[in-house]
Amino acid sequence: MKAIKANIVRALPHRAKLEVCDNSGAKIIVIISVKGQKTSKGRYPAAAIGDLIKASVIKGTPEMRKQVVDAVIVRQKKEYRRPDGTRIKFTDNAAIILKDDKGNLKGTILKGPIAKEATERWPNIAKVASIVV
Repeated sequence: MKAIKANIVRALPHRAKLEVCDNSGAKIIVIISVKGQKTSKGRYPAAAIGDLIKASVIKGTPEMRKQVVDAVIVRQKKEYRRPDGTRIKFTDNAAIILKDDKGNLKGTILKGPIAKEATERWPNIAKVASIVV
């Protein structure tokens, strides 16, 4: 994973529900853990755009439900600041499900806009994304 230049607020805590914006079969997932984040003792981990998370599928096709999957967050409601001074926020919180830790996507179509920070960190997302904001 590459570093992100923007100062992104970690706005999605442990147990947050996210929509899935690809065609992998999952509709809603819940964050279980955030990969690579170090916190103080007793603090729940929180995630932001571009972070790799472990999540549980709570709504979707019968084959996908109750599975633990890897995902990348591509949209968040809480605004964050980019290095050029602009602030950006989205209308919902959304993630994309991955096949493995290398960044290969499970779905083939991505719905809605994708944050530029997520595409910089995960090049495979940039290949499939139709709208990058």
